[in-house]
Amino acid sequence: MSKRRRKIAELFDKSQVYSLKDAIAILKQSPPVKFDETVDIALKVGVDPKKSDQIVRGTVSLPHGTGKSLKILVFARGDKVNEALAAGADFAGNDDLVEKVTKGWTDFDAVIATPDMMREVGKLGKVLGPRGLMPTPKAGTVTTDVQKAINELKAGRIEFKLDKTSAINNGIGKISFAADKLEENIRTYLHAVMRAKPASAKGQYIRSFYISSTMGAGVKIDLKDVDVAVA
Repeated sequence: MSKRRRKIAELFDKSQVYSLKDAIAILKQSPPVKFDETVDIALKVGVDPKKSDQIVRGTVSLPHGTGKSLKILVFARGDKVNEALAAGADFAGNDDLVEKVTKGWTDFDAVIATPDMMREVGKLGKVLGPRGLMPTPKAGTVTTDVQKAINELKAGRIEFKLDKTSAINNGIGKISFAADKLEENIRTYLHAVMRAKPASAKGQYIRSFYISSTMGAGVKIDLKDVDVAVA
């Protein structure tokens, strides 16, 4: 075990659960690294991802953003291309960008598409899908209002969704954020996941909840502290 890992191990007991405030404090006390680490959430959810009526998916606008500077790609035609660039998109276009992505280009963090581009964008599923970048109407990333979509992404709107192991994982801020801002982001995120609970879900919905930083250990949160213990 490295010296840094030993110091982190001294900060908390992995067999215990912690309040959200204490867990954030533990992450902030961890030995620093040379970059601003992302604070990540990992939820284990009591649903069956193989059942179509138990899929958990949605979007949430974090009150203090993610701290990440997004590179946004917009697939559009005509005036919508200029509208996207004026609104702050890093890349905007149509067939030329579709071809570029087809060849493996993925130097972007979010994708928006106008509805008239979805026939072409749909062909990029093998490239965009595994990276969680395929635009969808439910996530607000298939739209004619590209300016609004860009503004929301830049302001901190993120998408969450269940994976094949019944887990939901997202970055919700940076370790440099003030503790109260991290807590507010996390609680806002949790409330959104709770609202997305499928009607067919039975038993305990949130089974476990950890927070971690990029180079830090995962700290288990006491579910009673975040009001999801029996939900």
